[in-house]
Amino acid sequence: MGLGVRGARTAFLCLWRLFLLLCGVWTARSQTSVDEKSMYFWETGPWGRCMGNECGPGGSQSRAVWCAHVEGWTTLHTNCPQSTRPANQQSCFRVCDWHKDLYDWQLGVWNQCVPISLRTGTGHARLCSQGEEGIQTREVTCALKADGSLADDAICEYFEPKPRQEQACLIPCPQDCVVTEFTPWTTCSKTCGLGLQNRVRSVLAPPLFGGLSCPNLTEFQTCAPRACEGRETVFNLRVGGWSECKLPPQPAPLPTTSSSMAPPRAVRQARRRKGKARKANRDPEMRELIKNKRNRNRLNRPDVDLWNIEAGYQFRQVVCVHRNGSTVSLGQCPHWSLPETYQSCLMSKDCAVSEWGSWSPCSKTCADPSAQKGTRSRSRQLVQLPVGAGAECPQLEEHQACEHEGTVVPPCAIYAWRTSEWSECRVDALLSQQDRRRGNQTGLCSGGMQTREVYCIQANAELLNYINNNKEKQDGQSVNGQMPSAPPLLSISFEISASQPVDSRLCTGSSPSTTQLCHIPCPVECELSPWGAWGPCTFENCDERAIKKGFKFRRRKVTNNPTGGEGSCPHLVEAIPCEDPSCFSWQLVKLEDCVPENDMECGGGTQNPEVRCVDSEGKEVEKEMCGDVVSPAPVPCTVPCPKDCALSLWTQWSTCSQTCSSKTAEGKQMRTRAILAYNAGEGGFGCPNSSSLQEVRNCNEHPCVVYHWQVGPWGQCVEDTSSSTLNTSSNAGKNTCALGMQTRKVICVKVNVGQVPPKKCPEAPRPESVRPCLLPCKKDCIVTPYSDWTQCPTSCEEGVNGQKTKQSRYRVVIQMPANGGQECPDVLKEERDCGTPSVCPGYRWKTHKWRKCQLVPWSIRRDAKGAQENCGAGVQTRAISCRQLDGTLVDVVQCLRSAGSMPAVSQSCQLPCRDDCQLTNWSKFSPCTSDCVGVRTRRRALVGKSKKKDKCKNSQMYPLSETQYCPCDKYNAQPVGNWSDCILPEGRVESASGMKVQGDVKECGQGYRYQAMVCYDQDNRLVETSRCNSHGYIEEACIVPCPSDCKLSEWSNWSRCSKSCGSGVKVRSKWLREKPYNGGRPCPKLDHLNQVQSVYEVVPCVSDCSQYIWVAEPWSVWKVSNVDLKENCGEGVQTRRVRCMLNTADGPTDAVEDYLCDPEEMPLGTRESRLPCPEDCVLSDWSSWTPCDLPCTGRGDRERTAFAIRLPKEGEDCPVSMQTEPCLLNRNCFHYSYNITDWSTCQLSANAVCGVGLKTRMLDCVRSDGKSVDLKFCEELGLEKKWQMNASCTVECPINCKLSDWSPWSDCSQTCGLDGKMWRRRSVLQASQGDGRPCPSQMKQWRPCPVQPCYRWQYGPWSECRVEEVVCGVGLRFRNMSCFVSDGSGEGKSSIVEEDLCSGLEQAVDGDKDIVLEETCTLPCPGDCYLMEWSDWSLCQSVCVKGQLLDFPAVQVRSRAVIAQEPENIAQCPDQEWQTRPCSDGECFEYRWMSGSQLIWCERSDGLNVTGGCPPTRPPGSDQSCDPFCDKPQSFCSEEGLCVCEEGYTEVLTTEGLIEQCAPIPVLEIPTAGDKKADVKTSRAINPTFPTTVQPGRVGRTWYLQPFGPDGKLKTWVYGVAAGVFVLLVFIVSMIYLACKKPKKPQRRQNNNRLKPLTLAYDGDADM
Repeated sequence: MGLGVRGARTAFLCLWRLFLLLCGVWTARSQTSVDEKSMYFWETGPWGRCMGNECGPGGSQSRAVWCAHVEGWTTLHTNCPQSTRPANQQSCFRVCDWHKDLYDWQLGVWNQCVPISLRTGTGHARLCSQGEEGIQTREVTCALKADGSLADDAICEYFEPKPRQEQACLIPCPQDCVVTEFTPWTTCSKTCGLGLQNRVRSVLAPPLFGGLSCPNLTEFQTCAPRACEGRETVFNLRVGGWSECKLPPQPAPLPTTSSSMAPPRAVRQARRRKGKARKANRDPEMRELIKNKRNRNRLNRPDVDLWNIEAGYQFRQVVCVHRNGSTVSLGQCPHWSLPETYQSCLMSKDCAVSEWGSWSPCSKTCADPSAQKGTRSRSRQLVQLPVGAGAECPQLEEHQACEHEGTVVPPCAIYAWRTSEWSECRVDALLSQQDRRRGNQTGLCSGGMQTREVYCIQANAELLNYINNNKEKQDGQSVNGQMPSAPPLLSISFEISASQPVDSRLCTGSSPSTTQLCHIPCPVECELSPWGAWGPCTFENCDERAIKKGFKFRRRKVTNNPTGGEGSCPHLVEAIPCEDPSCFSWQLVKLEDCVPENDMECGGGTQNPEVRCVDSEGKEVEKEMCGDVVSPAPVPCTVPCPKDCALSLWTQWSTCSQTCSSKTAEGKQMRTRAILAYNAGEGGFGCPNSSSLQEVRNCNEHPCVVYHWQVGPWGQCVEDTSSSTLNTSSNAGKNTCALGMQTRKVICVKVNVGQVPPKKCPEAPRPESVRPCLLPCKKDCIVTPYSDWTQCPTSCEEGVNGQKTKQSRYRVVIQMPANGGQECPDVLKEERDCGTPSVCPGYRWKTHKWRKCQLVPWSIRRDAKGAQENCGAGVQTRAISCRQLDGTLVDVVQCLRSAGSMPAVSQSCQLPCRDDCQLTNWSKFSPCTSDCVGVRTRRRALVGKSKKKDKCKNSQMYPLSETQYCPCDKYNAQPVGNWSDCILPEGRVESASGMKVQGDVKECGQGYRYQAMVCYDQDNRLVETSRCNSHGYIEEACIVPCPSDCKLSEWSNWSRCSKSCGSGVKVRSKWLREKPYNGGRPCPKLDHLNQVQSVYEVVPCVSDCSQYIWVAEPWSVWKVSNVDLKENCGEGVQTRRVRCMLNTADGPTDAVEDYLCDPEEMPLGTRESRLPCPEDCVLSDWSSWTPCDLPCTGRGDRERTAFAIRLPKEGEDCPVSMQTEPCLLNRNCFHYSYNITDWSTCQLSANAVCGVGLKTRMLDCVRSDGKSVDLKFCEELGLEKKWQMNASCTVECPINCKLSDWSPWSDCSQTCGLDGKMWRRRSVLQASQGDGRPCPSQMKQWRPCPVQPCYRWQYGPWSECRVEEVVCGVGLRFRNMSCFVSDGSGEGKSSIVEEDLCSGLEQAVDGDKDIVLEETCTLPCPGDCYLMEWSDWSLCQSVCVKGQLLDFPAVQVRSRAVIAQEPENIAQCPDQEWQTRPCSDGECFEYRWMSGSQLIWCERSDGLNVTGGCPPTRPPGSDQSCDPFCDKPQSFCSEEGLCVCEEGYTEVLTTEGLIEQCAPIPVLEIPTAGDKKADVKTSRAINPTFPTTVQPGRVGRTWYLQPFGPDGKLKTWVYGVAAGVFVLLVFIVSMIYLACKKPKKPQRRQNNNRLKPLTLAYDGDADM
């Protein structure tokens, strides 16, 4: 069995290999049959950078070209066909940086938006709900800027990426035409017989974006009220429209002879005048009257050249028509009289103008590319004014921008800002209210403010004057035939002088600031060191010792740099006269050890002094200098023997008790010593008494007579004629600054006495009384020249209150005088009255007398009614001229420009016929005796033969009088609107240059507020307020509260430094006295941390550690406790007094409290020890401990020693005279370091408000245990001082907000009405800084305007169409234009008033100057089918998606529907019409289906029921039971009455369980009916009234993968799934079989070869 399986497997493998071999052979044969070279092709790389030597098209670029195999690897070039090898080089355009100015991207217009579905080919029919996404493209090309020629895109891409060529867009859904609902049915067109009823609707929105067109706007239905009893009227007269006006035909000219030829008109007039002159002799007055009449007649004749008015005629047709619209003969309409068929008219003539004239010179006559261009104009003349319905005149004048042309163009005037010099620096401008109330404001310093004036000048005025003068010279020499040489422009030099100010509006840009902060140096007071000790008695001058007069000196130094130098300080040297002066002296350094005499070990001896030679200032000099001075002698001393009394060394001499000696007080010094051991009683020297233990000596024996030099202040610097000038000006007449001289008084003063003779004071330290100085240069006042006079008003009206207007000019002081310079002039502004202009500008139309009424020529109307009488309707004309206000005749063009619309030159007229009634015009109404009482009348009368005609006497048809009640002029005034702001009276003055004067302004106090008054008449119509005897306002006083600054107390005194040694702080404070209000200066930052209303200043301070020292008195006598009367020795106690004293240069002086001294350093006041017995060794006090070696490591020691004062007896030794102890850190060994304090607050001078101050910090020496010690400990270690102790600082100046003046009141915001306001504004010239007063919030104010009635012209309603004497045809309709008044609010109604009140208004209605009071209309004949009048314009509607506006224009629409009267004429009806027009502020409307009471309709979002516009989804049907309706796209009402989505969409529900939208299913899901995932349900909507387990028609799962197609057959994927399931089942069965099969028993021979576990050991071989 095994062999059989193995053989079958081998056979199968052999067959498989044979099959693969055959396939490979076949493939090889097929490949070799193909052309081998088709397996290779050329590949190219990208083009490289364009290279070349020059910019432009001369460059070249290259690329790589290689041969590649189809499998992607590169091969030899010979394998590819050489004939198709691409080029590897090409010419190119080398781009350089300057090409950026020549080439640019040229952007085309965006094309129409194309749906994405059309571009991708995935379009499918679906309902549009929101709009469709699209793409629109445009062309983007690189072009040459000069001519637009195209260039390679690489040129433009070199500088800027190529702009996008596509962008997304939105195509709105098609919008169907939307119409209103039908109107109710009209009445029947006939009262009997068969007629029609109509109902119409109008268009609300036109069809857009391919929507459905508009439906029929009219519906007809037949009606038959009743049967006609008699014969119907079937014929009617129809009147046609008037034809165009045309001239009557001219009669043929008759042959003329010389005798029969009519003379010209001028000849006829001359003959007529001659004949009249012969008839009568006229006096001069009569001749003048005739002349004036002729002039008037000449003016009454229109200018033939401009008007050329010709009278013509019009005609119209009158026909008889049948009800069916056919025309029949007039005989069929016998019972009507025919209307007029002819009428007079004016021949229409269009306005004619001449050709354009030449351009005027450019208004800009200079060269400046940066300046605005000039303008030039040209005009054309009127040739013919429009007559009748002729076209209006075009523009007669046009302007265009220009630049001056010419070979030599002067530069334009350049305007620039200039400033005067800064004024003196003033600190008082920064003071608060509290500071201003202080009495003394002198000596203020530091931060201040200074101002200057800013004005505008013409910067290059001198250059332009030079050019103009040179041009005039050149023109003059050209006339003389001489050509000038070129002007030396490069050598022009101008003298620096003040330029003339010009109007500030000519200067552009921001003007320089008018204020700035400044600094006044604060005087630095002189700070002095303490007095030094008195020196020895010395000569005044050691070089001149002839005068045996000596002085003792003491000195002090200036420790700072005071203002004015050391000369402003008090005296620094004081002197005391003394005897025996010496320039050099011996100074004792120390006394050597006591050496007993005769080489004895004890007993009396001497101490040799160690001295050095010093001068009068204490400096060591050579010992030879002290040769004349007696050297100190050796001092006797005693070395006690063992049995002698042992005494201590003398202490140092105490401080002298007096600084000088007088009769009542002498200076004393004292020193002491103590008994250290008593003598042995016998054989030894005894101890001295107590008086010998103390020594007293005199000190400061000089008398209390102290002299010093006292100086006065330096005088003014006066010119020193003996010295030469420092510098002189090269220009003559200029001031020079010379070297001057200052003097001061120097006197000798005796302290506590006063001035004494100078001989009493030493001459050497005498200060100088004369010093050189620099004379300040004189500064003259410099003013600008006067500006030009301001322009006078061009109108002829007088000024305010009848005063004459004035013009002014000004000049500016740009430098104030100083140091005796020339003073400024008193007058800086001049005014003068303006003259009245000789000719007042302005033009007006003047109308002349109407000419004769012209009728249609008799030859044309001879068959018409009234032709024989020469009567009827005609037309008449009149002349119109243009006049100046003074009556001067000017060109008509002037009035066309500025005098408003031209009056009518023609009007209709009527020549009465014989049978007509002729009446005079109405008279004026009779006056009323009083208002509201009685009546007033007006009258007219019959004229001529009309008085005798009976019909004319009919008072009802021709009333001769009219009566009306007298007007009741009662007026009522009442306030309207709100109160205005509180307005302060004007109180600030502007400077002449237009800049604001900086100064105190009244910004608070009493003002006034205003409320407008309105006046109504008895009919509640708005009238002028003057009718109510009101000036238009109610005025009421008001208060603008004044600002109050924060008020603080004065600074308290500085506290004492918090530490007596080292660094501490000292404090001072201010307390809040009054808070700011009404915008006053705010308070400085208060201590809100501790809720304390005060301001603190804390500065660091350092107390000198040697300022207070412990002073110990000598030890008292030993008090032995165990008294040995024999030996007088043993244990005992010594005491002494220790006090804390103030240390000065002269030593400790006054005792102070002990807490001021360091308690750790307090010497011991008691000590216990043993009093040595006789013959015992006596040691001195211990010396100070030696310093420890630094750093303190704990390994070193310190020691102290004592020496033997009395040696012991023989055989005994002295105790140890040296002690040592280890140096331990912070116990007896310390490290020292500097500690720097924080910076203090910025400290100002006492008289300073702000500005530059000084901040300080202190250096402190701190021991390693944290204790502050004297600085000498750190200084002795040589520690580095790397800190700056003082630094300048700045305290921000409290600058108050500065405002400009109020601007003039603006024009009223409305020309009429109740809500008009006038505004004025101010701006911030300088914002507040620091603690300055902030800017107020009110930067603009308003007040009401006087109420003016709003008059306007308004049309009345159109009358009905009137056709004369017939039933139908072309007629006229009329309307009136009346004057209406309103309050301008748009809410109140308008009332009609007298037309005189609108006489000042231009005749225009809603801005339309084309007044139309009559127009032709058509009255349809019975049976006609006609178009209705236009409907009203619909609401403005925009194109929107989801309420968002799209970029499409909004439109309005109106329509005309058709009305039919006869059923048989419906086919002849015209087409319905609709029009659209663009509009602004369109609204977004939405349309939705509505239903109720079994009715379904479409409703617009504003509640209007419409047809069209609702979504094109299936509208809710009457058989639907879904509530609410399923109106969402892709939704429908199921049979179960539920709103569900179509297949492929899922429901997105609201929180109420209603469908919000149907969303496409993104993934394959099989949701259950009870799935509850958020608000998005993939299950169908479930009626909440049913339980979830019982759903009608839908149980269990809902499958979205439907196995059956629309045709009912299985889909392909079902077969695939079935096959997969079959394979899966076979696999499962096979696995089960193998798992259940019993395994075979193994062979017996294999039992000995048991399987061993396989151990894998990785040896690092990569193949494993």
